[in-house]
Amino acid sequence: MKDRNIKKQKARLKRSRRTRGKIRGTAERPRLVVFKSLNHIYAQLVDDTSRRTITGVSSLKSDPKAQRKQTEKARAVGADIARKAQDLGIKSIIFDRSGYRYHGNIKALAEAAREAGLEF
Repeated sequence: MKDRNIKKQKARLKRSRRTRGKIRGTAERPRLVVFKSLNHIYAQLVDDTSRRTITGVSSLKSDPKAQRKQTEKARAVGADIARKAQDLGIKSIIFDRSGYRYHGNIKALAEAAREAGLEF
């Protein structure tokens, strides 16, 4: 069982590197990077030309008493990152799902970001 999980992780990292070779974020159109762990989900806006993280949001700072589902956490993170991006004057981004499939938490985060006003 452990070997299967390691193979899955290596495959995801391989897909992630392949994608990162093709897309680049700029100051006008940064890359929205998503990472998910077992309990939390993280999102960052990255400017690849200057090699810096513009802003980031995670589900870590959510209320611990509010036992929310993972998709609800992802929606909240998507809405928060969109709000922060718009405060910085960013309207359009490039979505980098880091090798994860586009369903479940990743899809919920992306749809919430779109509903909050980001274009990608």
